[in-house]
Amino acid sequence: MRGKGDPVIFLHGIGGNKRNWDDNLEYLAHKFCLITWDTRGYGDSEDYIGSFNFEDVVEDLNKVLLGLKIPKINLVGLSMGARIACWFYEKYPNKVKTLVLCDTNFGSRGFSKEEKEEFVSLRSRPFEQGMRIEQFSQMIAKSLIGDSSNKNVLSKLISSLNLLRKDSYIKTVRSFISDDWLNNFSKIRVPCLVMVGELDNLTPPSVAKEIDALIPNSQLEIIEGAGHLINIEKPEIFNELVLKFLCKFN
Repeated sequence: MRGKGDPVIFLHGIGGNKRNWDDNLEYLAHKFCLITWDTRGYGDSEDYIGSFNFEDVVEDLNKVLLGLKIPKINLVGLSMGARIACWFYEKYPNKVKTLVLCDTNFGSRGFSKEEKEEFVSLRSRPFEQGMRIEQFSQMIAKSLIGDSSNKNVLSKLISSLNLLRKDSYIKTVRSFISDDWLNNFSKIRVPCLVMVGELDNLTPPSVAKEIDALIPNSQLEIIEGAGHLINIEKPEIFNELVLKFLCKFN
């Protein structure tokens, strides 16, 4: 935990961990109490038995809130983290004050069978063929950012990917091909900020616009020059927009 004020939990993406938010904490900590969280099987969190599913992760997050005695939370999620935030809101709407949904989509149901299989194959087959995490990180990192020549951002992303635990990561990736996704955007009744990178090929602005249109009390921000990891690629812009949004509703 860092800072003082209303609590905010940050939820990382499928290839990330809580350190992905390092460039955002100092700027926001003078106004809010910030909590960065490792999803099960990631970072400092424990591994688990069985498949990955969002219902279990929602309960993990709820236990964190109960343990910290937090009755109501602001959730900031990127990619998979935004999906977790939506699942949490579906089950515990009264515990959510605001949502910031970054670079996310409609889940597996928004993709064809072939697209799902390609997504999983690209991320799991290299490990099945014996590729080391360090090799995988180099291979996948450039596809996620808007400017692959930005060595600073690329280095941060590769360092993050290097911390992946292979088995946990593959289980999370495989959850993408299931129908285990809840499209509840139209049911969201709390203030919501939808953000996306202009150059995000994985969850493009066209999808963000659809999501924004479904949420009654939502605003959309498209970050120029950024790909799928807007908080790392454009931290100054990200921080300003998130701070302005959170201050408006807290």
